[in-house]
Amino acid sequence: MTPKETALFLAKALDSKKGIDIKVLETGPLTTLADYFVLCSATSSTQIRALADACEKAMKEDHGELPHHVEGHRQGTWVLLDFSSVVVHIFNEEAREFYDLERLWSDAAPVDLTGILVDNGPKG
Repeated sequence: MTPKETALFLAKALDSKKGIDIKVLETGPLTTLADYFVLCSATSSTQIRALADACEKAMKEDHGELPHHVEGHRQGTWVLLDFSSVVVHIFNEEAREFYDLERLWSDAAPVDLTGILVDNGPKG
């Protein structure tokens, strides 16, 4: 699976658990950190946990891969899942505004999620 396919696969996993305002940014040309960032908001710490679990479960079951590193606190305001070429960032809405990764990585090309997500606009 290519890094882009992985990013889209993880975006679908987030969408399946009602992730809010899911975005995929192509960061590969800008950094060695990852080829893609997947960003998502959640309404509660419970949903943050469920979204992180959905990503881990989908990757393990379909591709036999677990994240190489997990940052943040599942009971807190954000979680980062590092799948090497793809990094998933799950935030509550306040933390997403605070970290503002879309602004920090504004040079990254957004990936069109039309046809990938059930509804690629903000939810809630």
